Amino acid sequence: MHTQISLTDLGRLVDGHLENPSSILGPHTIDYRGTKATAVRSFLPDAQAAWIVDYPTGERRPMRKLHPAGFFEAICSGTVDATSIGHNDEVTPSTHSSYRIQMADKTGKLIETNDPYAVPSILTDFDRYLLGEGKFYRLFDSLGAQLRTVDDIDGVNFAVWAPNARIVQVVGDFNGWDGRGHVAKLDMSVGIWELFIPGAKAGQKYKFRILDQHGQWIDKTDPVGFAAELPPLTASIITDLDKHQWNDDAWMERRAATDPMHAPMNVYECHLGSWQKGPGRTHGWLDYRDLAHRLVDYCHRMNFTHVELLPVTEHPFTGSWGYQTVGYFAPTSRHGSPEDFMYFVDYLHQHDVGVLVDWVPAHFPKDAHGLRRFDGSALYEHEDPRQGEHPDWGTMIFNFGRNEVRNFLVANAIFWLEKYHIDGLRVDAVASMLYLDYSREDGGWIPNQYGGRENLEAIDFLREFNVAVHEHHPGAVTIAEESTAWPGVSRPVYDGGLGFTYKWNMGWMNDTLTYMQKEPIHRGHHQNDLTFSMIYAFTENFMLPLSHDEVVHGKGSLISQMPGDVWQKFANLRLLYSYMWTHPGKKLLFMGGELAQWNEWNHDDGPDWLLLDFESHRGVQNLVSDLNKLVIENPALHQLDFTGDGFEWVDCMNWQESTLVFLRKGLAGTEPILICCNFTPVVRPNYRVGVPKSGFWKEIFNSDSERYGGSNVGNYPGANSTGDGHHGRPDSILVNMPPLGVTMFRLEK
Repeated sequence: MHTQISLTDLGRLVDGHLENPSSILGPHTIDYRGTKATAVRSFLPDAQAAWIVDYPTGERRPMRKLHPAGFFEAICSGTVDATSIGHNDEVTPSTHSSYRIQMADKTGKLIETNDPYAVPSILTDFDRYLLGEGKFYRLFDSLGAQLRTVDDIDGVNFAVWAPNARIVQVVGDFNGWDGRGHVAKLDMSVGIWELFIPGAKAGQKYKFRILDQHGQWIDKTDPVGFAAELPPLTASIITDLDKHQWNDDAWMERRAATDPMHAPMNVYECHLGSWQKGPGRTHGWLDYRDLAHRLVDYCHRMNFTHVELLPVTEHPFTGSWGYQTVGYFAPTSRHGSPEDFMYFVDYLHQHDVGVLVDWVPAHFPKDAHGLRRFDGSALYEHEDPRQGEHPDWGTMIFNFGRNEVRNFLVANAIFWLEKYHIDGLRVDAVASMLYLDYSREDGGWIPNQYGGRENLEAIDFLREFNVAVHEHHPGAVTIAEESTAWPGVSRPVYDGGLGFTYKWNMGWMNDTLTYMQKEPIHRGHHQNDLTFSMIYAFTENFMLPLSHDEVVHGKGSLISQMPGDVWQKFANLRLLYSYMWTHPGKKLLFMGGELAQWNEWNHDDGPDWLLLDFESHRGVQNLVSDLNKLVIENPALHQLDFTGDGFEWVDCMNWQESTLVFLRKGLAGTEPILICCNFTPVVRPNYRVGVPKSGFWKEIFNSDSERYGGSNVGNYPGANSTGDGHHGRPDSILVNMPPLGVTMFRLEK
């Protein structure tokens, strides 16, 4: 007699409640009338009749319908050689199944397909080993929805990590969102549920329907889904990521061969949803292709070398600006498809503009379709809210101590660099990851194993992430938004650091804005706010940010933070930018800052481009463009941003007149740049400044130029040295320091 199937199991199967459907479905070796044979069983809810079709001869054998819901069986007398994911009894593994299933649907139409329960796993034994070790950095090639062809039949292989689920069904457009016939098979060794569904194809929507240990059914978005519906819809979309033909080889080769430490980097921080608007799309969101052309034109006009995008990963709430991510592997559908975003990056690269993106591995939102309690348990997060929930943002914190979670995040970083050719990742909220007591009251956090406040598991994750990125993608950069005094953020992991390429200099930003917000008459008493940054400037590889964080939540725009009347506000803003662009460190400015935007940023509106009708606002835009160009064209302003060899004080002690004078220097053979700053509205005529060499010092920049909306006090075309030593230098020049202005000089040979 052949193996009996209990009525209970059969009933649970047709209801979609059987925890291990491959124990019944697919090919099974049985004892049939005293000899070994193969029973092939299928659950085909939409079928009137079904047949086994021998592959490749085409011989048909009818299947008996054993249950009216659509359960079929055929006895094949030992002729079927097939494999499954590892649950069928005594069936010889092979690389393919030797049969297909043909079914007549409700209309009588014949459909030939593979048996999902006879298709080999997409995972190799080595993949499973790497998963267990947390080192499967290319999991995006196996998990999620992978287009796959088995025995010349196209379909999709679905795989998801959900070790604590009782049942996982795949539901979608391909099965009328009825998952009873598509219950995935569990590989208990790694907690992966997997199923190949013949006929599923790119463009179809899907989810994972999970029965948790408490008997509750939940529908979840694919954690490794490559595309998603436009919010508020939440389904994942089957996507072919290999359709785009890349044309940025020259950029990628140059990037890999270039040391970013010694190259100019002028970054334009941009929120794609509000940078510019256009008709014909939801909320006026432009598509990636249109944005690519507009941003290239603007970056060339403004001499920005890179754009940094607020998170482009799929997020349910537009007002989170992307910082509450659900689809970590999916570019937001607000601006088009994954292929459209590939076009965006490709086009920028072809026109010599780098693309950085903000990345959020610190926390994720509580939305029901997302990662929170994904399989009914605290899978990606900690169970204890003292570790697993962020009190300020109402979000969940990743469990960095779990191999699979670290693997998920590191693989996600590699994914964006590999599949989308991203040039770098700016990691958000690093401080919240480093400290267990971050923004928590006493008693609201759990110390580490040594009783300290450092999050040792998150630290290990950040180091692993940085090592993996730099190893797999030379030339790509990682940037830490880190606001504390944690040492070695941008130092190599082998030297005890966290391994980031750059760190945002939040101290410089805070001190400089605090200083600039003061009335000039009071600035002399706060000179140390400006000079303090040079005490620690070379302890990290710093990027100077005037980011979106400085123009939201009631802080007002940058120009509105400047003191004085309207003229002085513009002059102070020009002064701020000029000082920033000459200070050591790479540069970042949030969109709208170059327009002297009056209102703080609103993600629904974006920059007020109409301000460019006014000369004073065009002047600030011209100033930013020219500062960017100066940084690019003058090695002294970018080659040695991270070493004391690139900076020299000439005079930082004249606090009474609120002036600063310093030199920026490049590698041997390059001419230094002399920078003179006047932080008061009082003109300083014939101000003697010491210089290292005699000759004619050409004025190459003046923030008070009429081109920028200034009063045109300056030194055109420059100044000859006088032969008088000053400031400890062998010679000097006499400089007219403009009001609230910065002038730059370069020795002419």
